[in-house]
This record gives sequence, structure tokens and C-alpha cells, in this order.
Amino acid sequence: MGSKERIQRLKEDTRANILDAALQIVKEEGWQALSMRKIADKIEYTAPIIYEYFFNKDAILLELTRQGYIMLGEKIKTAKNEHTETASQLEAMWIAYWNFAFEYKEFYQLMYGVDMICCEQKKSMPEIDFLDNLFFDTIKDLMKAEEPDESVICRKYYTFWSIVHGLISINMVNKGRDEAMNQHILRDALKGIIKYIND
Repeated sequence: MGSKERIQRLKEDTRANILDAALQIVKEEGWQALSMRKIADKIEYTAPIIYEYFFNKDAILLELTRQGYIMLGEKIKTAKNEHTETASQLEAMWIAYWNFAFEYKEFYQLMYGVDMICCEQKKSMPEIDFLDNLFFDTIKDLMKAEEPDESVICRKYYTFWSIVHGLISINMVNKGRDEAMNQHILRDALKGIIKYIND
């Protein structure tokens, strides 16, 4: 490996270390505790070095948000590909969404602003478009109309999302019902919406 490649690898490793340190701080102390100074202390660098990689804390939040959407998109796609019947695909996708929220709680809080302010710059991320399109295409496949109106698909998507996200938020912020009860509520809601779309 040449010196140019070594320098590039070192930069990539340092960038990854900064992001890992940020996540570690959040897991230990919450999003409100995150600061450039704490990240620098965690990886034993000076704060100015952190600023060479990320302009400010918002830039770190934006990159972590992007990574969260990449992971979530992969999990949703995998869940969809494990089924052949459209209704089963859609149910599995939303269950994967639910599971992601609790397996990667810190990412989910950042991505959707649960119990915190989410990153405002995320609106134009291609990773979000990828995730939305997975759901939109599957909902479209489930609908009986030849070419369903885009606004109807959008409305169905937001019906699903508001219920699933609402349940997740309740559980993250206020500690809702036990897991067995949550699973019953989630599956009942998903089956009800899917049945409504199918009718």
C-alpha cells in the first residue's frame, strides 16, 4: 500500500472513529450530551482535529442520520425479499421497521426526532427516497387498481407510518405496554390496514 492510500485509509479510520465515539456518548448519556469536545476527549484527539472531518456537530448528526437510513433500508428490503405474497411483504417490512427502532434506538431517535430534535437537513437524502420507494412500490402492488393515484398511495403509506411510528414513540418516551401486547397491537393494526387496502 502506497503512502497516498495509507493516508486515505487513516482519514477514513479517523472519520469512522469520530462517528463511533459520538454514538458511544449517546448510548451512555443521550443525544443532548453530545458535543464536539466530548467526542474529542473520547478518542483522545484535540477538538480542532474533529473539525477537520466534520464542520460542526450538525454535520456529524447528518452523517449518522444517513447511516441510519441506509441500515433501515437494507433491513426493510431484506424483510420484503423473504416473502412472495404482497400482503406478507408489507407486514414483514413494517415489523422490520419496528424491530429496527428498538435494536438501533439511538439511530431511530435521531432519524425521526423521538424525544429530541431531529436533523433538519435530512429532507433531501437519497437514502430516505430509497426507503419510501420500497414502501410505496409494495403498497402500489397491493392495491387492486391498475394505476393507483400517487396521492392515494401516499395516504396509505402515512396511515401505516403514523400508526407504527406512534406506537414506537409511545414505547420509547413513555414506556407503553409489554412486548407481547405491543406485538398484538402492531400486528392487528397492520393486518387491519392491509385488509382495508385489499377490499
